[in-house]
Formats: sequence, C-alpha cells, structure tokens
Amino acid sequence: MFSFKISQTVSILCSLVIVSGCSGMSEQDKSTAVGAGAGALGGAVLTGGSPIGTVGGAAVGGYIGHETQKSK
Repeated sequence: MFSFKISQTVSILCSLVIVSGCSGMSEQDKSTAVGAGAGALGGAVLTGGSPIGTVGGAAVGGYIGHETQKSK
C-alpha cells in the first residue's frame, strides 16, 4: 500500500480546494487547474514526496492542461 507523506496530502487537499472553486472559470482555466493538480500528485508519487518533484509536476501538468484547451 502507498505511504503518503505530509507533502502529498497537502498537494491533494490543495488540488481539491482549487478544483472546487472552478464554477466561474473558463474551460481552459479549469483544464490548467486540473492538470496542475494531477501533475503535482504524479510528481509527488514519482519522486517519493520530494517538494521539487511535486512543484515540477504541477508546473508541467498545468502547462499541458493549459495547452490542451487552447481558445480557438
């Protein structure tokens, strides 16, 4: 079973708070927020809870989420 560290738990909780406040956001903004949350979680898991991995994952995920929902 996975052993979550405090940084992973904080990342998950922050992602949930950010995503829950998305009612007034554009589709691109929502996609960016979801990508950042997923990237933070993935980065934390892949690097064993490293803060650098978590932040790096959030940055990469946010960028990918932003680019997938570009305005036309």
